[in-house]
Amino acid sequence: MLTAAKREGDGGTPDGILRIVGCLYRPDRVAQAPDWAQPIGPGDLWSDDGRDPAYNHPVRAPHRFSHERLRRADPLYDLVLITDWNWPDAEPGRGSAIFLHRWRRPRHPTAAAWPSIRPTC
Repeated sequence: MLTAAKREGDGGTPDGILRIVGCLYRPDRVAQAPDWAQPIGPGDLWSDDGRDPAYNHPVRAPHRFSHERLRRADPLYDLVLITDWNWPDAEPGRGSAIFLHRWRRPRHPTAAAWPSIRPTC
């Protein structure tokens, strides 16, 4: 679903022109990443909590706000291109972790394959 009114958790893809602003990769799975890419380690996360001052930015574990793990068991985030959607000055609730990455299958959002972590503390 393409949407001009992207909101956190809606499962939609923002409609518009997005720029690539970074690249992440799993060094244990990707043999040759671009020289400007950053490796994804076991403690690497992405904040998806609008209450977090680091919303829509990379963070490290442990992290007390809701977040998405970047190091996944499946191959979807082995190579990730970070877009400028709601970045770098993120507006809470406007959407986070809008990446270009391996596709699972039609009409199945990435989050459905691996839900975000919702800390209870």
